[in-house]
Amino acid sequence: MAQSTETTDWVSRFADEVIEESERRAPGKPVVVASGLSPSGPIHLGNLREVMTPHLVADEIRRRGLQVRHLISWDDYDRYRKVPAGIAGIDDSWAEHIGKPLTSVPAPKGSAYPNWAEHFKAAMVEALAELGVEFDGISQTAQYTSGVYREQILHAVKHRGDIDAILDQYRTKKAPAKKQQSQKPLDEAELEAAEGSGAAAEDDGSSGAAGYFPYKPYCGNCEKDLTTVTAYDDDSTELTYTCDLCGFSETVRLNEFNRGKLVWKVDWPMRWAYEGVVFEPSGVDHSSPGSSFQVGGQIVGIFGGKQPIGPMYAFVGISGMAKMSSSKGGVPTPGDALQIMEPQLLRWLYARRRPNQSFKIAFDQEIQRLYDEWDKLDAKVADGSALPADIAAHARAVRTAEGELPRTARPMPYRTLASVADITAGHADQALRILSELDPANPLGSLDEARPRYDKAEAWINTHVPADQRTIVRDEADVELLKSLDEASTESLRLLADGLAEHWSLDGLTHLVYGVPKVQAGFSADATPKELPAEIKTAQRTFFALLYHLLVGRDTGPRLPTLLLAVGQERVRTLLGA
Repeated sequence: MAQSTETTDWVSRFADEVIEESERRAPGKPVVVASGLSPSGPIHLGNLREVMTPHLVADEIRRRGLQVRHLISWDDYDRYRKVPAGIAGIDDSWAEHIGKPLTSVPAPKGSAYPNWAEHFKAAMVEALAELGVEFDGISQTAQYTSGVYREQILHAVKHRGDIDAILDQYRTKKAPAKKQQSQKPLDEAELEAAEGSGAAAEDDGSSGAAGYFPYKPYCGNCEKDLTTVTAYDDDSTELTYTCDLCGFSETVRLNEFNRGKLVWKVDWPMRWAYEGVVFEPSGVDHSSPGSSFQVGGQIVGIFGGKQPIGPMYAFVGISGMAKMSSSKGGVPTPGDALQIMEPQLLRWLYARRRPNQSFKIAFDQEIQRLYDEWDKLDAKVADGSALPADIAAHARAVRTAEGELPRTARPMPYRTLASVADITAGHADQALRILSELDPANPLGSLDEARPRYDKAEAWINTHVPADQRTIVRDEADVELLKSLDEASTESLRLLADGLAEHWSLDGLTHLVYGVPKVQAGFSADATPKELPAEIKTAQRTFFALLYHLLVGRDTGPRLPTLLLAVGQERVRTLLGA
């Protein structure tokens, strides 16, 4: 087996462990890693860690020439728990579907997809394709309703006493004994209380007249899972249930019945055994004592399987936002992130941090610093000066085992592209003119050379920068301000205007705007900070503020060299009164 040369990063270490464990469990068979996603609403950037962690490990295993399957279980047969806030095309009427499988809930109005689950799944599938994530998708609706898990369900029910005993070790508070259910439908308060159970509460089953039962039928009348099993015969597999909501009751044969599912704490370990999963991470909410991953480690043995290697992964935050929750509106998704950043950058954010390290994804001004950091790493990798762990994270960001991800031909600084997009307000020809003047010795031939990075920066400006922070260049000179200037300030503007033609490039204008205050103070424009007194920095800040006021009517704005290029020489001279 070819060993990875990238031996210093967390991905390689997990790959070593997973390969060794897979050979021990199933010699010669493909390695199986897994993720689970519930399309109960927008699948957000925290959920993406559920996919990226095993993806990176699977990709490393592929790079070593081994076969690997990355399963994504779409938990689309889970109950619809609540109507998420902030989703376009839905209203309070969707509350009537609470308790149904996600695939039985209508999609938001205007959707091209047949149901709720498919609507939210589609956006994630598209984002994963752009990120280069290869996976085998499994619909749990398809698995359960086609009878794929019939033997596993019958086995779980047969061993319900053993499962109950395991779960009982972790039940810190005994629920009161459940009374025999009547035919009376639940009132609104009871329904709301019932809605709080289910997957989110890590449902482990219920005890009714038939005792503990790890399987929940969906009602044959209202399609909801607010049901209680009232009788079960192990020999015939005859099962009787009553719907606590609508009062419907029926008797079915479980060995023929396909309209229900195992409760979550039993369902998950059953799938580990069924699929032979060797590696599957889980969030901190699944990793506490008594939670599904911990309990599943014991229940999986009932199905003849073993618990996967399962690192806990920490939360992913957003700059300026609290911990993400898909039940609340406005939670950024991978698709949202890919509107404003290239897939390489997003992959890098997940690759460079160990799963148990939390990190934030920037949708605010911080994205510019993040891109600067990425570009510096890119340069260090190119010249051979990057550290081994950084080289590994970079390699996992820019390519997969299948090859390199599409990239921007001329990756100009993101903050520069954002400034240009801001100033030009969608005028592509103006943007090309400015970008071509950044480096006159190597001008940009087409805006396509700066894409897709330019498009991402433009999208960020248009969607995440408030209107009052956008840059609007003045139409005419601020005559009153110009008249009020003292002699030194007027002289500084003249020095700048006189040097424009000679310094008309990004580097040249940078040298010019920083140099004017130095020259006025009697120093060379080339003098370094070490050669200058501290007050020169103050003079530079004052000079910059004056330029911003004269050009855009504010104290601050885009980097001045970029702004000057965008405005153009003649207009700059007009606005400076030169």
